[in-house]
Amino acid sequence: MAANKPGDISESTFLTVAEVATMMRVSKMTVYRLVHSGELPAVRVGRSFRVREEDANEYLKNSFYNAG
Repeated sequence: MAANKPGDISESTFLTVAEVATMMRVSKMTVYRLVHSGELPAVRVGRSFRVREEDANEYLKNSFYNAG
């Protein structure tokens, strides 16, 4: 059995734009804007996009800020 190499995505879970929008509690259009601006990495599959679950979680983690 081969060990996973850095950058190996064979074990990744991919989410649809709708699933990411539900997870983040935003609209699908907001997710599309994040993808098109490059803020949220995505893979194009045909005419749709897929986002790795860990990338969505990382985006959310990095978006936290102290509000007082």
